[in-house]
Amino acid sequence: MANAGQSTDRNVFVNCPIDSEYKDKLDALIFTIYDCGFFPRYAEEAADSGEIRFDKICRLIRESKYSIHDLSRIEINSPNLPRFNMPFELGLFIGSKVFSKQKHKACLVMESEPYRYKQFCSDISGVDISAHGNDPTKVIRVVRDWLRSKLARSDSIPGGDELLARYRRFLLKFPELCRTQHLNPAEPIIYYDYISLVEGWCEGDDWRLPRTS
Repeated sequence: MANAGQSTDRNVFVNCPIDSEYKDKLDALIFTIYDCGFFPRYAEEAADSGEIRFDKICRLIRESKYSIHDLSRIEINSPNLPRFNMPFELGLFIGSKVFSKQKHKACLVMESEPYRYKQFCSDISGVDISAHGNDPTKVIRVVRDWLRSKLARSDSIPGGDELLARYRRFLLKFPELCRTQHLNPAEPIIYYDYISLVEGWCEGDDWRLPRTS
């Protein structure tokens, strides 16, 4: 499996909402990235009071060849203000590609509905946008297909149906996996704990190995 820091060629910067309503889609997205042999890089992966959040995001973008941006939650929140973090970080990633030597970078932009982004970010018209309809199973398929397009033809990863089946098996085992690491599955699981659970399950059910009867 890929590990952060080993090679930026498999690092995927994740720019997605951080809230309870998006949690099921974020969990599915992180699982898919990891199970496909890539490594997700996420602003919540480490808490360092000495590192300004903007600097952390820039570092993660710099260390990642790929990125996934979900613009589906650019809505008015309780103080009647839009949430601009996601399009801001998308702009940072695009800028890092255009204004640096990292021309090899590539990103996937997702939305809940096709063309909705034109109402708030028309400057990215012409960029392929993938709609997931707020469905975690569609997120898995969209992310899987995009990551597959970044691999050599000789490489392989599970198809969409198989990845969905694997994710469902992981969810069934999730409470037991939490208990083995002395975590309470009823409480919020921080990012590093979640990655550890995903990593442990994937290593125990590695699709690269032949199945035993």
